[in-house]
Amino acid sequence: MLTAFELGVFTAIAQGAHTSREVAAAVGGDPRAVDRLLNALAALDLLHKFDDRFQNTPATGRFLVRGTPEYMAGLQHTVHLWESWSGLTRTVREGAPQAREAVNDRGGAWLEAFIGAMHTRAQVQAPIIAHLVDLDRVSNVLDVGGGSAAFSMAFARKALALRAVVFDLPNVLPLTRSYVEAAGLADRITTLPGDYTRDPLPAGFDLVFLSAIVHSQSPGENQALLQSAARAAKPEGRVAVLDWVMSADRTHPVSGAIFALNMLVATEGGDTYTEQEMRGWFETAGLTDIVRRDTPFGTSLLIGRRET
Repeated sequence: MLTAFELGVFTAIAQGAHTSREVAAAVGGDPRAVDRLLNALAALDLLHKFDDRFQNTPATGRFLVRGTPEYMAGLQHTVHLWESWSGLTRTVREGAPQAREAVNDRGGAWLEAFIGAMHTRAQVQAPIIAHLVDLDRVSNVLDVGGGSAAFSMAFARKALALRAVVFDLPNVLPLTRSYVEAAGLADRITTLPGDYTRDPLPAGFDLVFLSAIVHSQSPGENQALLQSAARAAKPEGRVAVLDWVMSADRTHPVSGAIFALNMLVATEGGDTYTEQEMRGWFETAGLTDIVRRDTPFGTSLLIGRRET
């Protein structure tokens, strides 16, 4: 399915039924190889085949054709994950992932796919997270590494006076602004360029929010980031971290244990962390009144308050 998605097979047959030779010409593939791929997709009920012609199913036509309202653009990021996971055996033997380009060197297509995948996930989860965070008396939010601003959008919709700043890499922010403008929230969500691994975070926020960040970093990097986040919060302001929070034996939640392998093949020092480890970062950063709130998605929020 990922190969067909990457080649654009479902888009190539968006209108009507086509022979495998016609599809091969449209996607630039070998006719025999494309024919066998299409047959396999039909066997998996991802295409319909009749009279040697292939047609999308209702599901593939809805979700896998570029330009449709529910197009799952984030699957291109899954293609990239597949490439990383193919090196798992080597990584387990050697303890380090295969060398890869830095995020900023992977090109616009990789970045757009990654942000699209994160947006697809986040926009489903964000309304629930906005409720769990508790936005009473929150007037401004710093969304660190906020990507598509999906969480900032949910916060802004729940608290109508709230404003948010998305802090992310300069090459990410054009994508951020396109999502924000499409949502009609450009007057309440702004952007600020920076690299949270090197640059100080802007200060003076009621809530500093970090989603899906700590799993991509080493413990030392996370300690430094939590200290930076604490400084960005106002006195009595809060820092919220959304991620997998592992049991002491690192086997639950199951999704977190599997994701630790994803970080093993994709990052130098990333991991999924236990509650004790994460609380230690909060406490060292001077954050108190730490609470945990579990989500329906297998992840959890840890929220701490900056002392006056």
